[in-house]
Amino acid sequence: MKLDNAVLDAVHAAMGLGGNPGEHRVVVAMSGGVDSSVVAAMLKVAGYDVVGITLQLYDHGEALRRKGACCAGQDIHDARRVAAAFDIPHYVLDFESRFRDAVINDFVAGYLAGETPIPCVKCNQTVKFADLLQRAKDLDAAALVTGHYIESRARSDGTGHRDLFTPADMARDQSYFLFATTQEQVDFLRFPLGALPKAETRRIAAELGLVVADKPDSQDICFVPQGRYADVILRLRPDAAEPGDILHMDGRVLGRHEGIIHYTIGQRRGLGIAEAEPLYVVKVDAATKQVVVGPREALKQSDIRLANLNWLGQKALNEKAQPVFAKIRSTRPPVEAALRRGPEGSIVTILDGEYGVSPGQACVLYDGQGPGARVLGGGFIASAATQDRAIG
Repeated sequence: MKLDNAVLDAVHAAMGLGGNPGEHRVVVAMSGGVDSSVVAAMLKVAGYDVVGITLQLYDHGEALRRKGACCAGQDIHDARRVAAAFDIPHYVLDFESRFRDAVINDFVAGYLAGETPIPCVKCNQTVKFADLLQRAKDLDAAALVTGHYIESRARSDGTGHRDLFTPADMARDQSYFLFATTQEQVDFLRFPLGALPKAETRRIAAELGLVVADKPDSQDICFVPQGRYADVILRLRPDAAEPGDILHMDGRVLGRHEGIIHYTIGQRRGLGIAEAEPLYVVKVDAATKQVVVGPREALKQSDIRLANLNWLGQKALNEKAQPVFAKIRSTRPPVEAALRRGPEGSIVTILDGEYGVSPGQACVLYDGQGPGARVLGGGFIASAATQDRAIG
């Protein structure tokens, strides 16, 4: 099997390891999807010493009945088939208990606290780029490689450090989910698909004859079938569905709800109340079990406090505002903002304001917009003035 020279050159450039590829062992995180399978196959064809590792992250019996989510039973089988076709040593690691403790339990706790957690960020932060990365180092690998759509480039200052950049295909941009990657992790990670459009990845998969070439992309959070997150929470915490009041911001009680886990900041549909005007969820109060609603304008927010800021920028932060571009939803473009250190942590000021700022979500920071923007890091949204304006 062969790849054209342009693709091979792109692979070597993305790896940035120099010398003879065969001298470099690399571990590829193989989820069983087309992206990670293409990465493993390309690196093998390019001559690298490739080892594939797949993580079993949740109940295998349940996984066998699921399709369309990463690291499920069928996906593990597909990863094995790809590895076997390219003579790649392949290992399946049982990370179920670690995943449950670090990701699923955190996800449930977030919703019970009235937040909107992002389990994919937590998974990358703990299981994949901490635990799996350490396994790769234990195997004397030169790099851990994944199929994420994000670019990694070496700095030109001779420090040996690398920086993250948004990919060529912005429709596939996954930088929002990787903001918590530390500098040490960034230096060890590689992302060969960052410079490729998804269509080119599919073309390479077909060219290499991968059994997963036409496999659909994952859509759901891997442990949340059909996006029904409340079902997962109730299965693990049957006591989570405590009823409470639905209040208007002006103090009126508009109805009752069957649990705050069914509501998120900015939600418009399924409120379960009669509306004389369009209403949105503006606050979820775990302490009082209240869901507060109001007009869309009440969702607009400028100042956002961040917790656990991961700063990848080279310029140190202080109380003086530093211009950045901020992204508060994975599906929204970054907007002009300023970042500064405050007495109680990091504060992001959105210059034109943003709607639907929700605690638990990420605010990811960049030095620009579009392909090739440098990822400066980010943090988890801890609070917003919108929440303080609401009743309670």
